[in-house]
Amino acid sequence: MALCEAAGCGSALPWPRLLLFGDSITQFSFQQGGWGASLADKLVRKCDVLNRGFSGYNTRWAKIILPRLIRKGNSLDIPVAVTIFFGANDSALKDENPKQHIPLEEYAANLKSMVQYLKSVDIPENRVILITPTPLCETAWEKECIIQGCKLNRLNSVVGEYANACLQVAQDCGTDVLNLWTLMQDSQDFSSYLSDGLHLSPKGNEFLFSHLWPVIEKKVSSLPLLLPYWRDVAEAKPELSLLGDGDH
Repeated sequence: MALCEAAGCGSALPWPRLLLFGDSITQFSFQQGGWGASLADKLVRKCDVLNRGFSGYNTRWAKIILPRLIRKGNSLDIPVAVTIFFGANDSALKDENPKQHIPLEEYAANLKSMVQYLKSVDIPENRVILITPTPLCETAWEKECIIQGCKLNRLNSVVGEYANACLQVAQDCGTDVLNLWTLMQDSQDFSSYLSDGLHLSPKGNEFLFSHLWPVIEKKVSSLPLLLPYWRDVAEAKPELSLLGDGDH
């Protein structure tokens, strides 16, 4: 007899999802101590955290692939929240890095387009969190550029323009936004938050998580623990506890 038949299986257990969409700072977020890994740990048995980070990508490419990552489905498929975290590559200097560079106005339009697409597949604005690019430590990043055989290809002042554009899109679209560019620079020396002047250090990952979690928590606070605590499982007939609706 099949296992499911023997157990009298109930319906599939709905498992909420949190989608992280971004560039390398999102892709690397599941590394040890990463901000995405911290979210996943915090939400174990409540929500799956899906890493959809793409190193080197800009918003022009992101806008193209987003419909391949998430489509309209039933209500159980709708993420409880989506982070959109781009700008580090878009803000690259056109003369030094033309492949990744995206003009400021197009960057804003691309972000807005992604928010509007999510809305079209039933993910409302109040489930979307935009994250501005982090500040750039030019001295550290210039060393990386030299190692790679190129000139300094980003400037913090330019990154700030993209951060401001991200803030404006969030205001226009009615989404939450995390202003990392400003928050990190409120510290006297933000270089410790960056491993190479651009990507996050362990301290930077911790900083991002500490500011993002309160925003995420508001969106997931009503999520129940999926399946009962082990002490609450009925000993004689565990299926009575384990084949219910999961709201325990």
